[in-house]
Amino acid sequence: MAMVGGNGMIGQFPLEQWFYEMPVCTRWWTTATLAASVLVQCHVLTPFQLFYSFRTVWYKSQYWRLITTFFYYGPLSIDLVFHLFFLQRYSRLLEESSGRSPARFSWLLAYSITALLCIAPLFNMAFLGSALSSILVYVWSRKNPDVRLNFFGLLVFRAPYLPWVLLVFSFVLHETVPKDEMCGIVIGHIWYFFNDVYPPLHNGQKPFDPPQWWVWMFEGRPVPEQTGDEAATEGHDLAGAAAMRGPPPPPAAEDAL
Repeated sequence: MAMVGGNGMIGQFPLEQWFYEMPVCTRWWTTATLAASVLVQCHVLTPFQLFYSFRTVWYKSQYWRLITTFFYYGPLSIDLVFHLFFLQRYSRLLEESSGRSPARFSWLLAYSITALLCIAPLFNMAFLGSALSSILVYVWSRKNPDVRLNFFGLLVFRAPYLPWVLLVFSFVLHETVPKDEMCGIVIGHIWYFFNDVYPPLHNGQKPFDPPQWWVWMFEGRPVPEQTGDEAATEGHDLAGAAAMRGPPPPPAAEDAL
């Protein structure tokens, strides 16, 4: 939708503008998360259709659960707003810092999703959205060690402490051990180590960089550059073709009035 300003210019509503300014992966993940909660709230879906279970996926072929488990954070509530804020904020910051192409950020999501699906049966985790958000928060916090944060106006600290502050906050709020956040911190630290700590110690090798076929999926194959000999050969071919055509015909005379 658009609106016309006082100077006649057509613009977007603030919410619409905010939505389309988000990078593509963050935009659709946020949309799917909100849509899942709305559909459950309207009784179109139930949480039992969305959670991840090894048996239901691999023995009953309900493969959609491999994706829907990352979209459901609970019914419409203040807790959902809290999760959406952290999801959108830190996912957006990480995706924007990874470059214009979504290839690198989507590779981080693919790694995180695969790791969480592998360890979820060990900890009886049915919904993995919180754990995935914790991974992104941890990676962002380690990549921005000098950023100072304010937690509800009560606590000021540097970014690397953010995952631990959220861990304690979740424990106080729910009075249970936050397995999701703990798993997210471990998986996020593995990613951070092999992308930021390991390469300088091993001649710049980055084992967690996306493979070339993954980059091609988003950016396409690069156009090969011409060498000097190839460019010279192409120039000679064009000159020869022009010589064979001969000089251009003289321009036609204009009709006299």
